[in-house]
Amino acid sequence: MAEVIVNLTESPSSARPAWALWELGFRPFYLLAALWAALFIPLWVLQLSAVFNEALIRNTSWHAHEMIFGYALAVIIGFLFTAGRNWSGHPTPSGRSLQFLALLWLLARMAAFSPWVWLSLLLNLSVPWVAAWGLWRSLYAGHNRRNYFFVALLIFMGLASACFHFSQMGWQALQFEMGLHLDRGVSLALDIVLLIVAIMMGRVVPMFSNNGIPGLQAARKPIIEKLAIGSILGLMVIDSLAIQNGYAATFVGIACIVHGWRWFLWQPWKTWRNPMVWVLQGAYFWLLIFLALKAFAATGTIPSGPATHALTVGLIGMVTLGMMTRTSLGHTGNPIHATWIEQTAFSALFLAASIRVFMPLAWPSLLIESALLSALMWSAAFALYLWRYTPLLVLHKR
Repeated sequence: MAEVIVNLTESPSSARPAWALWELGFRPFYLLAALWAALFIPLWVLQLSAVFNEALIRNTSWHAHEMIFGYALAVIIGFLFTAGRNWSGHPTPSGRSLQFLALLWLLARMAAFSPWVWLSLLLNLSVPWVAAWGLWRSLYAGHNRRNYFFVALLIFMGLASACFHFSQMGWQALQFEMGLHLDRGVSLALDIVLLIVAIMMGRVVPMFSNNGIPGLQAARKPIIEKLAIGSILGLMVIDSLAIQNGYAATFVGIACIVHGWRWFLWQPWKTWRNPMVWVLQGAYFWLLIFLALKAFAATGTIPSGPATHALTVGLIGMVTLGMMTRTSLGHTGNPIHATWIEQTAFSALFLAASIRVFMPLAWPSLLIESALLSALMWSAAFALYLWRYTPLLVLHKR
């Protein structure tokens, strides 16, 4: 089976201009995501370590919001706009409409540093909803109902951001009167990102693994796929209700076993000789670490921070960087091959996750030091991506 990514390759033509940034969603949004990742995390860690006298970023919740609605959402939009064109056979936003959405995203990031929470709410609600509209138009035109749920997930991400903003504005009366849990907007958005990642990895990782490793027999079993996605949906319920007890720990532990079985079927131990494959297989390892740590955190045995960072820095960080490199190469007509730059970036990100997760568990007193060292590795990984891929994404291949 040929990789889907190959079908999305653009066909350079001498008649077309060299400038290509606004032709397809992955081009501007991958660059924006990488730039935000490389700059925002060091800025946050410097504030966390009290280097700045005045807070530029309001609090830890805003740090989480910006990594979800800044970094992760940008990658998701770039991927969905690009894949959506292939799924439907119809164009997704490009040109002026893509520029408009990118501008909205940039303004939303700037608003995070402003005192105008209402403006931030409006902008951060607009970005996923405008993206949902653009994706829906393409899918509807191509009668691609199978992927409508991605439109719904983008809409829910906007609602999750709104809940976060209402919570930050202190709308406690609304929370109590309507039975809402406004302070869980970031948690809900993070679970939505996890759901998107789990679905897409199940679709593409076995195929990419088999195509990249001769003789590999990575498999997908329908019952395991259903259980794996069902467990993420169950996790969303647990997080939305803030359940922290033995029952939650048991459920999360069972989810870890299910996803471990799913990963075993992909034969990850045979993929290490191909970095473009192992970065995705290695990313899934962090999902298992996340679930295991979350199970312990549900019983109060350990703090929740290491589990959260296993999910964000480990799983989401590595899978997004892996897909950004793979799709950037494939869609620009380049061989899907990892140079020393990609290999260094992948290794740096794996180290960033390992340091951020395990160092505070082993030495709680070194929390700030672990955050600084992890941020350095994280930022280096995305700086390498920008160095390598900016020319490929901005200009046509010649």
